[in-house]
Amino acid sequence: MALQIRQLALSIGIVLLAGSLITVPSTASTDHPPRPDPGGSGLDENETATLWSKLPNECRSDEEYYEQHGENRTDMQELGECTDISFAEPPDTAATWTAADFDTLEAGDRNTSVYPASAETQNSSVIAEAHATSFALQPSTIVHQDETETPQYVAPDGDFRGFVDYRVRTPGSNNSTFSSDWSVLEHGVDEVRLKQDEETISTQDGTHTPVLEYALDGSGPSTLTFEADIEVWHERELPGGNQTETEVDNLTVSSDLEVEVYDLSASIYYAEYPDGDTGVAIYQAQPWHGYILSEDGDAAVRGNWRYYTARDTDWDHLVESSATDSVERHSDALPVFVRAYPSEAGPRADPIYDGPDIVEVWGSDRPSPNETIHEHVDIDVLEEPYTRSYGLAVRYDEFDRDHLEVQGIVRGTTAELVEPEGGAEREIRESELSVEILEQDESTMTLEVSLHDVETGNPIMLEDPFENDPRFRPIGASTRDGYISIAGERVETNATGQATVTLTQPGIHTAEYHPDSWRMNNPAYVGDTASVSWHPLTTASGWFTLFVDIVWLSIPFLVALYAGLKLGSFLRIPDEHNP
Repeated sequence: MALQIRQLALSIGIVLLAGSLITVPSTASTDHPPRPDPGGSGLDENETATLWSKLPNECRSDEEYYEQHGENRTDMQELGECTDISFAEPPDTAATWTAADFDTLEAGDRNTSVYPASAETQNSSVIAEAHATSFALQPSTIVHQDETETPQYVAPDGDFRGFVDYRVRTPGSNNSTFSSDWSVLEHGVDEVRLKQDEETISTQDGTHTPVLEYALDGSGPSTLTFEADIEVWHERELPGGNQTETEVDNLTVSSDLEVEVYDLSASIYYAEYPDGDTGVAIYQAQPWHGYILSEDGDAAVRGNWRYYTARDTDWDHLVESSATDSVERHSDALPVFVRAYPSEAGPRADPIYDGPDIVEVWGSDRPSPNETIHEHVDIDVLEEPYTRSYGLAVRYDEFDRDHLEVQGIVRGTTAELVEPEGGAEREIRESELSVEILEQDESTMTLEVSLHDVETGNPIMLEDPFENDPRFRPIGASTRDGYISIAGERVETNATGQATVTLTQPGIHTAEYHPDSWRMNNPAYVGDTASVSWHPLTTASGWFTLFVDIVWLSIPFLVALYAGLKLGSFLRIPDEHNP
């Protein structure tokens, strides 16, 4: 009987344990957001299916999806559940969704404060759990730059959406400094402000869900501060009953947002090659999306970046707090942001085979930002280091200067093209490289390398005569960078355009002129090559050395041959001894 009771208890325990595993809800930050309503945001089902990259990729069956939502899904919705969808350009779906979803955000009443779980709240004598929290800043792009940095680049002009709420403490309660004979006359948000680096750039009359239009100054790192003034008016009747006393409790709440002002500006240089090709060099300090080099857009250069959209998980849950209770619930309002990540090791030309030629890239090597990608985001982010480029020199048969465009990583932004003070035009000329043998023997050969301008015949000097003592450099003098390579050595020509080099290895040697970027020099030059052959047999001493070497190498063979002949004659049997 005791054994049966123990077995029954064990069975009940197993059933209870299984039931608890099934019924306990998950509290992870990756809970599913409410299914987007295409009618509310203006986006269709396929567009909303791309928004939720931070959700687990579950790949539910069609039957499971229909059972939950009561309708069939599209192919894009099915794809979005199984993986994450990336974009070649910054999409507008995130801003569209965010603006529509923000309208569903509602504050609490006088006795209840509503705020995201991550918000910082403040208190005063009668105001409790007050906050001013950023909901979204659009247009903007969060960039996964490396293993630690994910700055938010924001357009100079846009819209800021914020959320303000609080609750009023009951007079006479333990947390209120007012006695019970006080009563609340009125309360509300008096004013909201947006500041950039402590300077007010936008204000609005009090509201719990303000939308502030802004225009940011400068470019680069900046601190945006969202502030709200909250007021509560109290009144009590003075002894005698003929007069009243009124007091106001003020509280200013705020929160900061670190951003990068994305005011894209590009310096541009032009050049024409001797064969008629056109060169363009573009430099910009901030990340860029791509270059359009022709009116029809067929000739282009694409940068490193691709894009995806994901919600801000800080808004997954809202807290509803009163004087006696605090409840956390799922948020119906979810801001969505565009995020950029490197999917290519470096910029690439488009079309690949007959498009522009990327001559030079200026930039810095960055480690993979793979560690900053959310655990549930499945995209083709590079896992090895990549080049974040700040500038490119491009060569093509013909550029359309009137339609040249530098596109930004923030939706709708393009760069202002700025020509340098010294002028944007650069002249590129042909260079002539020649090599002459000065002397040679069986072990070395000394060459003289000459470099000249084909058009003028003037020598091209590469060395810096003032490198060791720059104090004597003439004012305004500049040197030309570049070098000549031959047989693994680098040499620089002097003021006469000449340099000498001594070689020790026989063979055919090619000298090549590697000019510096044409952006840094005017006039600039295209490279040239010249070849020279050297072998020890081309000298009398070389022939004599070869003869001596052959004799010495032949001695062992001659000795062996002589010994063989002697041994053969010794072992040979005369004919008369043969029967």
